[in-house]
Amino acid sequence: MSKTIVITGSTDGIGKLAAIQLAKDGHEIYLHGRNPEKLDKVIAEVKEASNNMNIDGFVADFSDINAVRSMSKDILEKLSKIDVLINNAGIFKSPVQKTKDGLDIRFAVNYFAPYVLTNALLPLLEAGEHTRIINLSSAAQSPVRIGALNGDASINESEAYAQSKLALTMWSFNLAERFENISVVAVNPGSLLNTRMANEAYGQHWSPATKGSDVLYELAVSDEFKGITGKYFDNDKGNPKGIFSPAHSDAYNEDLISELIKNTKVVLKF
Repeated sequence: MSKTIVITGSTDGIGKLAAIQLAKDGHEIYLHGRNPEKLDKVIAEVKEASNNMNIDGFVADFSDINAVRSMSKDILEKLSKIDVLINNAGIFKSPVQKTKDGLDIRFAVNYFAPYVLTNALLPLLEAGEHTRIINLSSAAQSPVRIGALNGDASINESEAYAQSKLALTMWSFNLAERFENISVVAVNPGSLLNTRMANEAYGQHWSPATKGSDVLYELAVSDEFKGITGKYFDNDKGNPKGIFSPAHSDAYNEDLISELIKNTKVVLKF
């Protein structure tokens, strides 16, 4: 059965590769990118690669929370349901360290943007069938400091990235507890995949990008993962593919999660 699937950060890397795989199965795919010209080009590429014309997209710069809110409204107006949401957009290195709102850009793109988008799209997600939310975490996870979260403290990019990914994982588990009819999984797609982000950050890669896109594909539609929620999938472990594994211990600390959500709402003025 055809699913309605939204994938953020899907104009390159594992997001784009996963989009092509899912499009080949005949699903209705909605891509996301920050550059409208590039997005249109990738939409055409996915259509040609998959022979599936049910491909469209939405534009937003995820470092701008107001742009994320605007994109959310566009999606709510255009779609009647979402069966799978893959929060794949992410950033590590950037020439800009703070957003115009004064937030660390890694927290803005990696955590706040998916938080805002997903919460706005809950009516469509609840209308989906066996809905799945897949949040792109990382092997790099570090305790979240409120000063880093709200932009008061300046920290290096590696630490900001790791904190933002743990924040995303903690929120994923919180979201899973709130909705019985929506499955939520946080996933480390694999360390140092052959993607632009990894190559820009480290100048090397360990594994092909398809290692990450393959696991996104399976988590999105495979019956193997139907109904599984509130867990962390580590694609660096297991053989030949990853396994569910413990995330950072803070992801299971209810007090820390409550503090994170409370401060997130303060920052976003929810």
